Amino acid sequence: MELNNLSYTEGARAERYRKGRGVGSGNGKNAGTGNKGQNSRRQGEVAVGFEGGQNPLWRRLPKYGLNHTKHIKYAIINLDVLNRFEDGTTVSIELLIDKGIIKNELNGLKVLGNGELTKKVNVKAAKVSASAKAAIEKLGGTVEVL
Repeated sequence: MELNNLSYTEGARAERYRKGRGVGSGNGKNAGTGNKGQNSRRQGEVAVGFEGGQNPLWRRLPKYGLNHTKHIKYAIINLDVLNRFEDGTTVSIELLIDKGIIKNELNGLKVLGNGELTKKVNVKAAKVSASAKAAIEKLGGTVEVL
């Protein structure tokens, strides 16, 4: 016996039922769906979420909140936070997480210019405001934007 010699036993497979092929077929004209109404059209299928003309659930519930997915959120610190470190320290997001100043890195670190800086520090951040950059460089520190 080989694969090309295999066949189904007689009576194992019924012939495909052909609907709507004339009155003489016994299932012509309306093809077994009756005369009128929703079930005679599209074989009883309705659109997803359709509730028979009633306002569907997705239109009855309130819509709120931000729905855009490209919102970038930064871990934010101000200049006065940088005073906690010694002179010459390189402040990065990893160092801030280790010290417990910020909880997680989100999409990167952003340094804002609020407060007064008194120490010379080097900063590695995703974003730095213009006033913060000026204050850091004024004291001899460096700013590296990643």
